[in-house]
Amino acid sequence: MSAGLLAGCAGLKGTSMKMSSSTRLSLGTSPPGGGFTPYGDAFAATVNEFDPAVTINPEFTKGSTENIPLIEAGKLSLGLAGGEPTFEALAGIGRAPAPLRIISPMYSSAGMFIVPGASSVRSISDLKGKPVVFGAVGSGLVVLARYVLNGMGLDMQRDFDAILLERDDEALGMLADGRAAALWGGGIGWPAFEDLSKTADGARFVVPNGAESAAILGKYTFLKQLTVPVGTYSGQTVPIVSIGSWSVVLAHAELDDDIAYNLAKAVHRGEASMAQRVASGRESLSANTWIAAPKVEYIHAGVRRYLRDAGIVAPTHSTA
Repeated sequence: MSAGLLAGCAGLKGTSMKMSSSTRLSLGTSPPGGGFTPYGDAFAATVNEFDPAVTINPEFTKGSTENIPLIEAGKLSLGLAGGEPTFEALAGIGRAPAPLRIISPMYSSAGMFIVPGASSVRSISDLKGKPVVFGAVGSGLVVLARYVLNGMGLDMQRDFDAILLERDDEALGMLADGRAAALWGGGIGWPAFEDLSKTADGARFVVPNGAESAAILGKYTFLKQLTVPVGTYSGQTVPIVSIGSWSVVLAHAELDDDIAYNLAKAVHRGEASMAQRVASGRESLSANTWIAAPKVEYIHAGVRRYLRDAGIVAPTHSTA
């Protein structure tokens, strides 16, 4: 068994590794430039700070759609994943249900297009037929884009000149030189959105209108209407309302309950530190675990035990 596989299997039930003073866990993030990369670094640093018994090592991956099978195969201990690929995997949509569970909420990801401030684009229909960067090949945001567009009666490949990249950090150059008219993304503090917002001409966000949002939510009930607060991005003076879901930290369902319990405890104790380390960490609150999970049983048993012990109960309005 390789060193990487050993790191991925650490703490699985039935293995010889339980919670110890030297438990090492690997964490799959995203390609360089993706929003999962800075988040994963902050998550690892926070857990390492508040639980000295665990060392989390972030690793670059292709994103959600690679992290999920790597956790299933025991090649990653933990992985960051968008809400849509997580839901598909856990619910068994187009595949067998994945033996994965949620360890922690990350942040709400409202899907949005961004265009340079000088662009004439004002609506999603204005982008039809134009070159649009939809993100990195393995990103969960690409999966979200497919759901949002399909809910509007649009198709990514048919109705747009869709561009998928190997690295998220290639997108801004394509907007700058005109090779792309818009970039799709989401979440709080997403690096590419913030970088474009800080340019001299600024940027504009383009989201589904009221009728389009209603059509999307009517077709895909697991998606949610989410609000990006004022000031989330430079120059953003009004709240942005769009459609999306919650990204989460996943582990194998067989991760030892005590390790999952202590991870949840470290996340809870480190909430303030997480918010200071990365903007997207402001929503990584233990109370949001119930909101982020499509169903209660999708939360790891060890995490649920910690939340009960800590008195963090599911809100009555939760869909979990």
